Amino acid sequence: MNFQQTYLYWLAGAVLLVVAIMSWRDKSNPRRLTTGLFWGLYGLVFLLGDWTYQLVGDKRTVNIAVGGVVVVLALIAGFGGVRLGSYHQRTQEEKTASAKRLGNKLFFPALAIPVVTVIGVLLFNNLPSWQVALFGPGNHATLITLFSMTVGTLIGLAMAIRMTHETVAQPMQEARRLLDSVGWAFILPQILAVLGLLFTAAGVGTSISWLTEHYLAVDNRFIAVAVYAIGMAVLTMVMGNAFAAFPIVTAGVGIPILVLQHGGNPAVMRRLVCFPATAAR
Repeated sequence: MNFQQTYLYWLAGAVLLVVAIMSWRDKSNPRRLTTGLFWGLYGLVFLLGDWTYQLVGDKRTVNIAVGGVVVVLALIAGFGGVRLGSYHQRTQEEKTASAKRLGNKLFFPALAIPVVTVIGVLLFNNLPSWQVALFGPGNHATLITLFSMTVGTLIGLAMAIRMTHETVAQPMQEARRLLDSVGWAFILPQILAVLGLLFTAAGVGTSISWLTEHYLAVDNRFIAVAVYAIGMAVLTMVMGNAFAAFPIVTAGVGIPILVLQHGGNPAVMRRLVCFPATAAR
């Protein structure tokens, strides 16, 4: 069986479900039921996949169910359902004593992640037989990086547990603390990215492309670049974030005009559009 990206989604979903169970058991949290429900539903979304389509037999039904889950998440967040609880943390004196005892060794678990990631990428790229055995034939550059990073994270986690003499449950408590601290904003990148895809699927990018080609002098490179940059800034302000605006403007102006018509470099184009998007935020 080859390694698939779906396994990483399942791992994330499992972690979120554990966080949800811990939240439900935390009696110090005044909104423990809704907090646990929020993270539990979010984790459920990660656990869904192709196997769900095969089980239900209808993609549309599954997609509608996921949409309903997203609406429930929005309602929980809107009514303040995600709150902080108790996380079984050490006292400040214990933290200070532990930091003095470990010294610079504290950085070893964090450094293990990039080191193992680089080693894994180099190994799989230079040993094609290993790559085919684990990932199957084809180009798996992104999957190799994600796999190596996951292994590095697990190694770093094991090192941290061994060095600090904490229980295995404490990292999950820290994960819950971080998730509760960030709150509902943790899911914003995914929601905004989906919003951009919805606008693109609805043909907004095509409409922008048609309007641009018929009413603006995009034969001029300067004007084409200006339209792309200014359009990105304006749409970022309208939609609230560059995650949603980028695919729309890129589909409408970036690819058909800058890349295909003027032969622009997509890498440079991506960097160019980051500046107006950041300024608009």
